[in-house]
Amino acid sequence: MLVGVVGPSGAGKDTLMSGARAALSGDPRFRFVRRCITRPAEAGGEEHEPLTPAEFAARRASGGFALCWEAHGLLYGIPREIEADLAAGRVVVANLSRQVLRDAAAHYPLRVLEITAPLMLRARRLAARGRETAEDIAARLSREAGIPPGLDVETVQNDADVESGVARVLAVLNRAAADAPRSGRARQAPPG
Repeated sequence: MLVGVVGPSGAGKDTLMSGARAALSGDPRFRFVRRCITRPAEAGGEEHEPLTPAEFAARRASGGFALCWEAHGLLYGIPREIEADLAAGRVVVANLSRQVLRDAAAHYPLRVLEITAPLMLRARRLAARGRETAEDIAARLSREAGIPPGLDVETVQNDADVESGVARVLAVLNRAAADAPRSGRARQAPPG
């Protein structure tokens, strides 16, 4: 099963996913995906595979991505290799955009893990990371895209300490592992 992690900017997705990844390291039931992003490695944020726009376009043209999208002026891709993990019956955990959830659900068994937090807390977190101007932060906070209806969604409210948030995420991931199809079936993959 693919667990697509989504949530608004400042919700603490990277922090909670890092804690969950550390807690589940060595557990063969899970694979945490390292996204490909057209952002330099030293730019901060999540650990990712940095690609130039030309490298990204070449990989997309060769079918190297299971899912890809554009957001915040960057290109994001989920490597096609996740399909081998899905076929092996693993829970694949990937930070996704809401805009690709329908596509993901059309091609893979999908559960959405929405991580969220109150608006004022998200604003403080975004300001504290120091990567954006006040105007950029305001623009991020004003973008509230909904999750398409009809999807399997579990929500984690990240409004307490990190350990509590990680524990909530681990509970969702362990339920996904218990519910994951064991046949390893993946639907036909999308182009890209």
